[in-house]
Amino acid sequence: MTTSPRPQTPPSGLTVGGYALLTRLGEGGMGVVHLAQRPGGDRVALKVLRPHIIGDDESRARLAREVGSLSRIRSRRVAEIVDADPWGDVPYVATRYVPGLSLHDEIQENGPILGVDLTWLGRCLAEALTAVHSVGVLHRDIKPSNVLMEGRTPILIDFGLARVADDPRITHTGWLLGTPGYLAPEILYGDDATTASDVHSLAATVGFAALGRAPFGRGPSMAIMDRVRRGEHDLAELDDPMRDVLIAALDPDPSRRPTLPALVSWLENPRARDVIEPIPQPMREPEPDLFTLPLAVAASARAENLTAHEPAAPSVVPHRTGSTSVLPSEGDTAWLADGPVSVQGRPPVAERLRRFVSLLSLASVGGGAVAFAPYLSVAGLLVLTWLLRSGSMSASAAGDRRRARGAKWYDGPQTLLATPWHVLAGIPGTLLLALWAGGIAAAVGLLCFAAATGPVLALGLCGAALACGLWFGPGGSRVRRPLRRVVHPLAAEPLTWLVVTAVVLAVAAGLASLATSQGISWAPASGAPFSFLR
Repeated sequence: MTTSPRPQTPPSGLTVGGYALLTRLGEGGMGVVHLAQRPGGDRVALKVLRPHIIGDDESRARLAREVGSLSRIRSRRVAEIVDADPWGDVPYVATRYVPGLSLHDEIQENGPILGVDLTWLGRCLAEALTAVHSVGVLHRDIKPSNVLMEGRTPILIDFGLARVADDPRITHTGWLLGTPGYLAPEILYGDDATTASDVHSLAATVGFAALGRAPFGRGPSMAIMDRVRRGEHDLAELDDPMRDVLIAALDPDPSRRPTLPALVSWLENPRARDVIEPIPQPMREPEPDLFTLPLAVAASARAENLTAHEPAAPSVVPHRTGSTSVLPSEGDTAWLADGPVSVQGRPPVAERLRRFVSLLSLASVGGGAVAFAPYLSVAGLLVLTWLLRSGSMSASAAGDRRRARGAKWYDGPQTLLATPWHVLAGIPGTLLLALWAGGIAAAVGLLCFAAATGPVLALGLCGAALACGLWFGPGGSRVRRPLRRVVHPLAAEPLTWLVVTAVVLAVAAGLASLATSQGISWAPASGAPFSFLR
């Protein structure tokens, strides 16, 4: 989270979900955090999520699932969720408000934490992280600015919401979710986060509290990331045995780090140093949902000034219809959520395999259609490609406008009026892509001619090659994006995916069967090409 030069008091009368926004506490990649309060209620830290983080039903549904899990966390060391509305006009998550400085600011003002106070800090954070892991959630972003000091007791905030931003469509080159000095090496290498990743981040945070500086030093983000990957930290100033424990927890190999229960046990009894034993393999979170994080980019290494959360409430039930937000003026929108962010993650292997099979089944439909009606099917594929590219260009332009100046009531009409231009602008790219894909299809056709395959099989293979060329060719990203919006959610549900894929393959088989039984339809031509030469 970073501070902002804007004034800290929002416009009078601005509300979100019935909460009056009292002051802005800070902002980060996921959204802007406000101190808010409902009439007669307790003050909360209300995080308003950025539009490009949660801009469609898929993202909102993911947020609803995450909130459902996170609301089960019950720990006095955690600023728990007290309310949320993933489906509102302005989606938000409200958490317990902790009126205290962040650990980063506390260290800056009062210096390092030493002795029994440091052991107490580490123990409280380990207990908080244990509570988060107990509901099957990883924190993913433990750092000094995500720890608030309630007296001498640390309170962990911002747990688990990083999973909401797992859509590659919102990735912007040059950004990485998290602060490099507190991200585990495996994440920087592009691997999935694990419980061992949180242990590494926890140790780096405790090391910061003990040293008064980041364990992996300062400097350019890429330099810090390189030191993290190599395990080149500087803990020489610390006394044993805390130094040995932190060194073990900061091991670049996640399989050699101590488990979280071992850390808690040691912090409860620092003399029992033999409990710090590495785990045999890194433990994975149930149902991981992230795409691979980009390696070559990083956000600012400067510690952020995030804030958060107060009084506990019962579990939260996400709802689709909730209180709408009151946005009095254009400038108010910028108060809620703005700025760039990016995240990429990696789905499970089984889900990626289902996606691949889905794409192959779509290519087989293209092949079956071309085998049955070559001219009409090729024309249909090219028109579909043109429309998908034009629609993707229109959606991207609308998203850019929204990010630049916030959501407006006229966004829909403006997009509609701009659509004819994008339809025309999509023609050159479609022609280039068609030439590329056509060349691949022609090459496959020549191979089929050399192998003396039958005409139906040859046309089917050429059609499938044409579809693959339209997918992977230059400018094919404009085709992939809209289709992935359908394929990816489908692949996430195995049973639904199985039924739909079976239907798609049945359609492909039916088209191939028609071509075999009824013959190839060369409409609108009167016959096969070059038939006059026979």
